[in-house]
Amino acid sequence: MYRAIYYLHSYWAYMVILVVFLATINALIGAFTKKPYGAKDFRISLFALICTHLQLLIGLILFFVSPKIVWFSENVDMGLIMKNSTMRMYNVEHPLLMIIAIVLITIGYSKHKKKLSSAPKFKTLAIFYTLAFAAILAMIPWSIWI
Repeated sequence: MYRAIYYLHSYWAYMVILVVFLATINALIGAFTKKPYGAKDFRISLFALICTHLQLLIGLILFFVSPKIVWFSENVDMGLIMKNSTMRMYNVEHPLLMIIAIVLITIGYSKHKKKLSSAPKFKTLAIFYTLAFAAILAMIPWSIWI
Protein backbone atom coordinates (compact mmCIF):
# COMPACT_ATOMS: atom_id res chain seq x y z
CA MET A 1 0.00 0.00 0.00
CA TYR A 2 2.79 2.41 0.88
CA ARG A 3 4.51 2.07 -2.51
CA ALA A 4 1.29 2.67 -4.44
CA ILE A 5 0.50 5.81 -2.46
CA TYR A 6 4.11 6.96 -2.72
CA TYR A 7 4.11 6.61 -6.51
CA LEU A 8 0.70 8.26 -6.80
CA HIS A 9 1.92 11.18 -4.69
CA SER A 10 5.11 11.48 -6.74
CA TYR A 11 3.47 11.29 -10.16
CA TRP A 12 0.51 13.49 -9.25
CA ALA A 13 3.09 16.11 -8.22
CA TYR A 14 4.00 16.53 -11.91
CA MET A 15 0.37 17.41 -12.61
CA VAL A 16 0.29 19.81 -9.66
CA ILE A 17 3.44 21.61 -10.80
CA LEU A 18 2.17 21.90 -14.36
CA VAL A 19 -1.30 23.13 -13.43
CA VAL A 20 -0.13 25.58 -10.75
CA PHE A 21 2.50 26.88 -13.17
CA LEU A 22 -0.13 27.41 -15.86
CA ALA A 23 -2.53 29.06 -13.41
CA THR A 24 0.25 31.34 -12.15
CA ILE A 25 1.34 32.32 -15.67
CA ASN A 26 -2.29 32.88 -16.68
CA ALA A 27 -2.87 35.13 -13.65
CA LEU A 28 0.34 37.08 -14.25
CA ILE A 29 -0.47 37.58 -17.94
CA GLY A 30 -3.98 38.69 -17.04
CA ALA A 31 -2.69 41.09 -14.39
CA PHE A 32 -0.10 42.70 -16.66
CA THR A 33 -2.06 42.81 -19.92
CA LYS A 34 -5.36 43.94 -18.37
CA LYS A 35 -7.32 41.33 -20.33
CA PRO A 36 -10.89 40.56 -19.30
CA TYR A 37 -11.42 37.72 -16.84
CA GLY A 38 -13.35 34.91 -18.45
CA ALA A 39 -14.62 31.39 -17.91
CA LYS A 40 -11.31 29.90 -19.11
CA ASP A 41 -9.43 31.82 -16.43
CA PHE A 42 -11.89 30.66 -13.79
CA ARG A 43 -11.47 27.03 -14.87
CA ILE A 44 -7.68 27.21 -14.85
CA SER A 45 -7.56 28.59 -11.31
CA LEU A 46 -10.21 26.11 -10.14
CA PHE A 47 -8.33 23.17 -11.67
CA ALA A 48 -5.16 24.27 -9.84
CA LEU A 49 -7.13 24.38 -6.60
CA ILE A 50 -8.59 20.91 -7.16
CA CYS A 51 -5.25 19.34 -8.13
CA THR A 52 -3.47 20.74 -5.09
CA HIS A 53 -6.22 19.60 -2.73
CA LEU A 54 -6.09 16.09 -4.16
CA GLN A 55 -2.31 16.11 -3.69
CA LEU A 56 -2.85 17.20 -0.09
CA LEU A 57 -5.18 14.26 0.55
CA ILE A 58 -2.72 11.82 -0.98
CA GLY A 59 0.10 13.42 1.02
CA LEU A 60 -1.82 13.17 4.28
CA ILE A 61 -2.44 9.47 3.70
CA LEU A 62 1.25 9.04 2.87
CA PHE A 63 2.20 10.94 6.04
CA PHE A 64 0.55 8.28 8.18
CA VAL A 65 1.77 5.18 6.30
CA SER A 66 5.30 6.21 5.29
CA PRO A 67 8.28 4.62 7.06
CA LYS A 68 10.12 7.94 6.57
CA ILE A 69 7.73 9.67 8.96
CA VAL A 70 8.87 8.89 12.50
CA TRP A 71 6.64 11.21 14.52
CA PHE A 72 4.61 8.27 15.72
CA SER A 73 7.54 6.07 16.75
CA GLU A 74 7.97 5.75 20.46
CA ASN A 75 11.75 5.55 20.37
CA VAL A 76 12.40 8.65 18.23
CA ASP A 77 13.06 11.93 19.98
CA MET A 78 11.97 15.27 18.49
CA GLY A 79 15.54 16.52 18.90
CA LEU A 80 16.75 13.67 16.69
CA ILE A 81 14.28 14.62 13.97
CA MET A 82 15.32 18.27 14.05
CA LYS A 83 19.09 17.49 14.00
CA ASN A 84 18.88 15.21 10.97
CA SER A 85 18.23 17.27 7.82
CA THR A 86 16.63 14.42 5.87
CA MET A 87 14.30 13.44 8.69
CA ARG A 88 13.45 17.11 9.33
CA MET A 89 12.64 17.63 5.66
CA TYR A 90 10.23 14.65 5.47
CA ASN A 91 8.70 15.07 8.91
CA VAL A 92 8.44 18.84 9.27
CA GLU A 93 9.54 21.08 6.40
CA HIS A 94 7.95 19.40 3.36
CA PRO A 95 4.51 18.80 4.91
CA LEU A 96 4.37 22.23 6.56
CA LEU A 97 5.39 24.28 3.53
CA MET A 98 3.18 22.28 1.17
CA ILE A 99 0.20 22.86 3.45
CA ILE A 100 1.07 26.57 3.50
CA ALA A 101 1.22 26.57 -0.32
CA ILE A 102 -2.21 24.93 -0.56
CA VAL A 103 -3.61 27.40 1.97
CA LEU A 104 -2.25 30.25 -0.18
CA ILE A 105 -3.92 28.81 -3.27
CA THR A 106 -7.18 28.36 -1.38
CA ILE A 107 -7.12 31.91 0.00
CA GLY A 108 -6.23 33.38 -3.39
CA TYR A 109 -9.01 31.45 -5.10
CA SER A 110 -11.57 32.44 -2.46
CA LYS A 111 -10.57 36.10 -2.46
CA HIS A 112 -10.58 36.40 -6.25
CA LYS A 113 -14.20 35.22 -6.44
CA LYS A 114 -15.28 38.22 -4.33
CA LYS A 115 -13.69 40.75 -6.69
CA LEU A 116 -16.04 42.33 -9.21
CA SER A 117 -13.71 43.37 -12.03
CA SER A 118 -10.99 41.61 -13.98
CA ALA A 119 -7.89 43.50 -12.80
CA PRO A 120 -8.34 42.78 -9.08
CA LYS A 121 -9.25 39.15 -9.82
CA PHE A 122 -6.04 38.58 -11.78
CA LYS A 123 -3.95 40.54 -9.28
CA THR A 124 -5.22 38.46 -6.36
CA LEU A 125 -4.64 35.21 -8.20
CA ALA A 126 -1.21 36.33 -9.37
CA ILE A 127 -0.03 37.21 -5.86
CA PHE A 128 -1.31 34.12 -4.07
CA TYR A 129 -0.58 31.57 -6.81
CA THR A 130 2.96 32.91 -7.35
CA LEU A 131 3.74 32.65 -3.63
CA ALA A 132 2.27 29.15 -3.54
CA PHE A 133 4.20 28.07 -6.64
CA ALA A 134 7.45 29.33 -5.12
CA ALA A 135 6.72 27.42 -1.90
CA ILE A 136 5.96 24.24 -3.84
CA LEU A 137 9.18 24.48 -5.83
CA ALA A 138 11.19 25.21 -2.69
CA MET A 139 10.06 22.09 -0.85
CA ILE A 140 10.08 19.42 -3.53
CA PRO A 141 12.75 16.87 -2.61
CA TRP A 142 14.55 17.29 -5.94
CA SER A 143 17.46 14.98 -5.08
CA ILE A 144 15.26 11.90 -4.87
CA TRP A 145 12.34 12.98 -7.00
CA ILE A 146 13.89 13.35 -10.42
